[in-house]
Amino acid sequence: MGSSFGQLFRITTFGESHGGGIGVVIDGCPPKILLKESDIQSELDRRRPGQSKITTQRSETDRCEILSGIFEGQTLGTPIAILIRNEDARPEAYSELKDTFRPSHADFTYQAKYGIRNWQGGGRASARETVGRVAAGVVARRILETIFPEIEIVAYVAQIHGIAAQVNRSTVGRQMVESNIVRCPDGAAAEEMISLITKTREDGDSVGGIIECVARGVPPGLGEPVFDKLEADLAKAMLSLPATKGFEIGSGFSATRMRGSEHNDPFTVEENRIRTSTNNSGGVQGGISNGEEIYFRVAFKPTSTIAREQRTVTASKEEKTLAARGRHDPCVLPRAVPMVEAMCALVLADHALRQRALST
Repeated sequence: MGSSFGQLFRITTFGESHGGGIGVVIDGCPPKILLKESDIQSELDRRRPGQSKITTQRSETDRCEILSGIFEGQTLGTPIAILIRNEDARPEAYSELKDTFRPSHADFTYQAKYGIRNWQGGGRASARETVGRVAAGVVARRILETIFPEIEIVAYVAQIHGIAAQVNRSTVGRQMVESNIVRCPDGAAAEEMISLITKTREDGDSVGGIIECVARGVPPGLGEPVFDKLEADLAKAMLSLPATKGFEIGSGFSATRMRGSEHNDPFTVEENRIRTSTNNSGGVQGGISNGEEIYFRVAFKPTSTIAREQRTVTASKEEKTLAARGRHDPCVLPRAVPMVEAMCALVLADHALRQRALST
């Protein structure tokens, strides 16, 4: 049913947005990895709703419960189950949507595929499903810290609507990202973004943007050609997130406007290590990491739920207008930053374990 991700390090998420809870089962985690609930909780707090004036005001503490796979603060090597209970679900707020399809939501497509759907807040299609991914991303980071401690993953809001930030991806750190509620390291751009999001919410509308992510310290050799290329798995990971519409790595689409002589990354030797003097490849060549920074961008569409009347139809094919009710983000990007980091960690952890299996 498409709810699992990964090969050696494999996760399966479960739950609906207005059901009893959301969770994840993690399989393939090596034993004796240090892990406790507070490690997971700190990341869930970055993703949870109601954390600032520019996010949805749904009030969820997102407290995690580790049900299995951990003993005395260490992983056992057995499946890890993590549960986050829903506390502020209000399914009655969606009663009007029982027979009505919201524009640009998954209502119609889920109905077309399964012949039944959970119309209470979007069910599995809701971004609330990503709670399990973020929890699993913490476990993935712990694995990476054990195998490749040099790896550092940092994501940040690079653009919202027409406001673009100026960020040095080689030096940006978590503290800079968390310095404001929009998670943009460029303070001046962040202020403009916050104002735009606030104004957009007042107008009953929404905006999208771009999140950039950089993974530093990734060793050469991660990636499995032909179909499991590192950038292919990163693309699948990012485009599996709700509201995503685009992915590019390294030079991305700008490479189409360059010549080979401009785009090629010349090799050089620095401190007895093979390097490239430029990094248009984005740290991946032939589907395998080359030891340079891996950087990519993910495009997020404007939130589909808006407080304006829109034309739609019912399940019985009657035309009608719909004004969305309930609580929603006028811009998903601030809360999507930890989601992008988590998915990047899941991919790198999986490929790190695959590489370790190959080389031992």
